[in-house]
Amino acid sequence: MLFMRTSVAIALLVEGYCRREGLPGWLQAAGILLSITMFAGYMTPIAAAIGLLCHGLIWFRLGINAAAAIIVSLDIVALILLGPGAYSIDAYRYGRRVLMPPP
Repeated sequence: MLFMRTSVAIALLVEGYCRREGLPGWLQAAGILLSITMFAGYMTPIAAAIGLLCHGLIWFRLGINAAAAIIVSLDIVALILLGPGAYSIDAYRYGRRVLMPPP
């Protein structure tokens, strides 16, 4: 999960950096802030959902590379559904839980 969070955070940073000329400053700042929170694992599902929205705004505003858009979108959706993982601020704050199916 740490590597998935890192890959999504780096993808958002690279996307914002490579297309920085056509993006407003608030979108660049939001991308940097979201990348930091995703990397640290703080409020991961919410940050990942907002990160997907930021990626969508970048792609809508500046054009889409379809292959990269699909890969990054699938990574972000997996991160939203799976959560932050054991090595995160969320795990430290809320504790780790082991879910057992009922007998």
